[in-house]
Amino acid sequence: MKLGKVVGRVVSTQKLSCFDGLKLLLVQPLDQNRKDSGPVIVAFDTVKAGDGDLIFFESGKEAAQANPNGWFNPADAAILGVVDAVNAEETP
Repeated sequence: MKLGKVVGRVVSTQKLSCFDGLKLLLVQPLDQNRKDSGPVIVAFDTVKAGDGDLIFFESGKEAAQANPNGWFNPADAAILGVVDAVNAEETP
């Protein structure tokens, strides 16, 4: 699982039926120090995350398996949880 922050949303009037009822959100991946780590990605939301939320997400085939509408879909990323707190020291 990876750490990220919701930075926006995607509105799509035409999409595959496997994404019906799911929000598509823009996620900024973060490193262990909560600094930006790579480009913004699109992820479907399974936990009702919102703008500015610190979340954890998964990518690849594991993301597709999290889709409640069926595991056979082209998803690259799925939001799996909203983070309440992170207890870690900053690393250099």
